[in-house]
Amino acid sequence: MAEIRSVLITGASGFIGSHLTKALAAAGQDVHALVRKDSDLSALTGNEHKINLHTLDGSIETIISTIKSVQPELVYHLATHFLSSHGSADVNDLINANVLFGVQLLEAMDIAGVRRIVNAGTTWQHYQNRPYDPVNLYAATKQAFEDLLRFYTSARGFHAVTLELTDTYGPGDLRKKLFTLLQEIAQSGEKLSMSPGEQRLDLLYIDDVIRAFMHAGEMLLLDDANGFEKYLLAAAEQKSLRDVVQLFESLAGVKLQIQWGGRPYREREVLIPANQGKILPGWKPEINLEEGIKRMLDQKQVAN
Repeated sequence: MAEIRSVLITGASGFIGSHLTKALAAAGQDVHALVRKDSDLSALTGNEHKINLHTLDGSIETIISTIKSVQPELVYHLATHFLSSHGSADVNDLINANVLFGVQLLEAMDIAGVRRIVNAGTTWQHYQNRPYDPVNLYAATKQAFEDLLRFYTSARGFHAVTLELTDTYGPGDLRKKLFTLLQEIAQSGEKLSMSPGEQRLDLLYIDDVIRAFMHAGEMLLLDDANGFEKYLLAAAEQKSLRDVVQLFESLAGVKLQIQWGGRPYREREVLIPANQGKILPGWKPEINLEEGIKRMLDQKQVAN
């Protein structure tokens, strides 16, 4: 990895962000994280490497002063507010987290003279595999930030890489995602109503995701990425939801109580993962789905 004096990360308390934060610290980087007052930092505990935490208060002035004092060579922007569907009460939170905070970060970086950033995007910006058609309001806000980022690269000389993520998984994931639900019903024996299960999933193991982010950061630091660049992170294989569940059952040695078709597909359900754009050069996934599930189950047994 390129020599880095300091890096700044947002979203350090999340699943991907916490793994990236710890990996950067373990690699000897001077890691600084912007966190909210109410952030649950439990995912960062047990880390023997120093992580410098800076608490946000909602003002751009605090972000400016923090970036000026830290002077990071690179920023990783992973902070987000995710909702698969929204109600009217959710609009402010989505805009504040995914658009307002993002542009405050960019403006603060510009004022402090920091102009390299790796941004986390989503393939949900490409419903039905279209160049742009947001699956939901969350994806639309991610696109809105991306448009703002394009302004800063064009008008302010930023160098940015956006990595569009598919579904991610791995040990310690507390999100209400597929494998969390499967592990819960494997322990409880409860029945789970699912869709008909024909949608195809593109699942990336967390270690592969972290390698991609660190590689993108290195590209920026070595000037192998300039202006605005966007890449897709995708698994080597795609499987239907039914096939993924069957593989999990086989590896976990359980028979799950699943009612297929017990609920309808979501509105604007993603049935085929988007493959818009090119894969991040110099990176490819190394951990296939079977190996990833095995690692996740092994970690679960150790934790128990």
